[in-house]
Amino acid sequence: MNEQKEIRAIIGLGNPGPKHARQRHNIGFMICDALAERAHADWQSKDLFQMAQLPHNGKQILLIKPQTFMNASGKVLPFLQKKGIAPEQILVVHDELEKPFGSITFAFGGSARGHNGLRSIIECIGKDFHRLRFGIGRPARKEDVGTWVLSNFNEPADELDALIEDAGDAIESSIKD
Repeated sequence: MNEQKEIRAIIGLGNPGPKHARQRHNIGFMICDALAERAHADWQSKDLFQMAQLPHNGKQILLIKPQTFMNASGKVLPFLQKKGIAPEQILVVHDELEKPFGSITFAFGGSARGHNGLRSIIECIGKDFHRLRFGIGRPARKEDVGTWVLSNFNEPADELDALIEDAGDAIESSIKD
């Protein structure tokens, strides 16, 4: 996001449970966890998600981690809609196969491009929301994609942690005051 946008909710995509904690598909959860940790924010468990509040210039931005598994991530959207949060005020943080490992890019709108978590969100609110795409690279063989996204990162933990912090910095600098 070259220009700053008013973001009222950040949804990190991932799968719940310790089994999935360091998997490529869970980078959205990892980045939201880092943002919450920076702000000393506590996670609260709701029916379909975990939520923390990120203070930003006198406002609270909701951090959301769906607990519905990736393919049903959109089930958290009615809660945000009841809060009066419009699709263009949402930033979805997700893994991106088509980007090299560690690349961080912002986009607005677009298709799911085979990502089932994005597909679920698009089915609920349409495609006009912000995205942070965190590159996880692609396996050599197309038929290995399912195994790839559900496997743990191979990179050293300190390298991955530094990239997660970079993603948090990028998010914080992109949010409108």
